[in-house]
This record gives sequence, C-alpha cells and structure tokens, in this order.
Amino acid sequence: MRPFRKLHVWQKAHTLTVQLYRVTKVFPREEQYGLTSQIRRSAASICANIAEGCGRGTAREFARFIQIALGSASELEYHLVLALDLGLVSGDLHRQLETEVVDVKRMLSGLARRLVTDGRRQIADG
Repeated sequence: MRPFRKLHVWQKAHTLTVQLYRVTKVFPREEQYGLTSQIRRSAASICANIAEGCGRGTAREFARFIQIALGSASELEYHLVLALDLGLVSGDLHRQLETEVVDVKRMLSGLARRLVTDGRRQIADG
C-alpha cells in the first residue's frame, strides 16, 4: 500500500480540485446539476482514482487506476473549454486552469509509464 498523500501528482490534483470548487461556486444556479457538477466530479475523480490505485497490491493495478485518472483529467480539460465558451470563466482563468490540468496529465502519464516499466521488471525478475 502506497501513501497517496505523498505523491506530488495527487497533491497537485487535490489543490486543483479545491480551486475548482471555489471557481464553480459562483457559476449560475442553473448549472448546479450540469457543468458545476461535472467539473467538480471529474476533478475529484482524478484524486480519488490516484488514492484507490495506491491501495492496490500491484504496480499493474495501480497503473490501471492512473489511466482512469488520466481519463478524468481529459474530461475535466473539456469541461473547462465548455465553461470558457459559455462565458463562465475568463480567458485568463481558463489558461491558468488548463495549464494546471495539463501538468497533472503529464505527471499522470509519467507515473503510468514508470508503473508499467516497474511491472515488467518485476515479471522479468520473478
């Protein structure tokens, strides 16, 4: 079992999630069950999947949850484009948030590659 709170990618994703909860707090009420919910859910899903993966026994299982987190990050990236196009966030805020999401995606991709490589090493050494 790995301590997920020590992973830099989880810390960065968690900080982004908290920030997005604050950003979406001022979204129109009619978006409460729409875009607000989707942004919050996809952001929190990144963190939750990293945490769940840390609780798994093998690098291969962990890598699968990292891939799911990566999918949630891509979903979040789209929801932020939609929020920009609907005028719910400014261009400057969108650029900042998009940069954060892309950074998280890069970190997740790197972690997934390392886990797959480590898993292959374990099989070869076994």
